[in-house]
Amino acid sequence: MDRIVILSGAGLSAESGLGTFRDVGGLWSQYDLADVATPEGFARDPALVHAFYNARRTNMADAPTNAAHAALARLSTYPGVTLVTQNIDDLLERAGASDVIHMHGELSRALCHVCDTRWDAPREMSPDDPCPACGAAATRPDVVWFGEMPYHMDRIDAALACTDLFVSIGTSGTVYPAAGFVDRARSAGARTLELNLEASGGSFDEVREGPATELVPRWVAETLDGP
Repeated sequence: MDRIVILSGAGLSAESGLGTFRDVGGLWSQYDLADVATPEGFARDPALVHAFYNARRTNMADAPTNAAHAALARLSTYPGVTLVTQNIDDLLERAGASDVIHMHGELSRALCHVCDTRWDAPREMSPDDPCPACGAAATRPDVVWFGEMPYHMDRIDAALACTDLFVSIGTSGTVYPAAGFVDRARSAGARTLELNLEASGGSFDEVREGPATELVPRWVAETLDGP
């Protein structure tokens, strides 16, 4: 089988009830991103930031996996498949995927912004939570905020440099560096495919439009079993 790099975004988990930035009336629409998704916002009001991510963590815990997660988990068991996600939820893992590269961190993990220790986050976090390593009351969600460098970029770049196929699933293609992955893969000679509710306008060789729960299982079946 070809070497495949798959990038997934919020559209992968939207049908599991986890909202995207653009959902009207959703959790994100109730907050200013500058207040809850930046280091500066955390410095101003850590209690507000923790309340926001506590709500997201509860939503994640209650969300079911969907057919798209299950299909990618099945595909991930084959050699040469690299799963990269912009999502901070754990639905791919709960569907059975292993070694998922979370470039924007994980909602289920906590980070000490004094000593950089990471650990499993409880359902509810607060600004008073001490770091288990250094004891500082400096706990934050282990997620990448606007203005911060995404995780695992060396590993992602290495995978893109030698992949045969790059697939983007459920992402708007507007947030860098992920928005540049398709061009990185194309420059390395890879074929490119977008599976999305609506085309992002990126430079893909092929675009298929529709819900992730329909497109992803169909594409995985084609890849593993043939048309």
